[in-house]
Amino acid sequence: MNKLNAPVEAKIEIKKSIFIANLIPVTSIQEAQDALKSVSKKYYDATHNCYSYIIGKDATIYKYFDDGEPSQTAGIVIYNCLQKNNLTDVICIVTRYFGGIKLGAGGLVRAYANAASEAVNAASISEIIEYASLVIEFDYTYTTQVLKLLASEEKVAQEYKENVKLEFKIPTSKIEAYKADLINLTNGTVKIH
Repeated sequence: MNKLNAPVEAKIEIKKSIFIANLIPVTSIQEAQDALKSVSKKYYDATHNCYSYIIGKDATIYKYFDDGEPSQTAGIVIYNCLQKNNLTDVICIVTRYFGGIKLGAGGLVRAYANAASEAVNAASISEIIEYASLVIEFDYTYTTQVLKLLASEEKVAQEYKENVKLEFKIPTSKIEAYKADLINLTNGTVKIH
């Protein structure tokens, strides 16, 4: 999953209608509602404030809303853009100022998709990395090799008694590979906690 590092705004014009997309990081439904209120207040005179949010590490909390646009032409389109970019903990609000020319269902879908995409393309996005603790205990003779193997990871604790005991903060995606490497490196004598 990816997260938004900072709020971003993008603006496009299609047949005299102005579409302003605000992409805002949020971590709860309440934060999403607060962001929506803030943007709606800022653009109080807009015709529509359509939106979608996705929340949670598994992106299981989500909502989309057309705000008066024809069904399936705005909110779901914004949601699909967020989902396609693997984003979570974010709300995208696309504000529309009607320019007097009707766009039709297909035109609205393209307009909302383009506005949301412009905001995503302008955004600073980073991957969400989950970490776990890896505690290992091994004989002193393997110290140099173990430290070399785990040199790129953050050492959290160390204890030197009858054996060496180290704790590292490691991305969960790398844990199993490190375990296998440590077992091979120490000829199966490492204790992994």
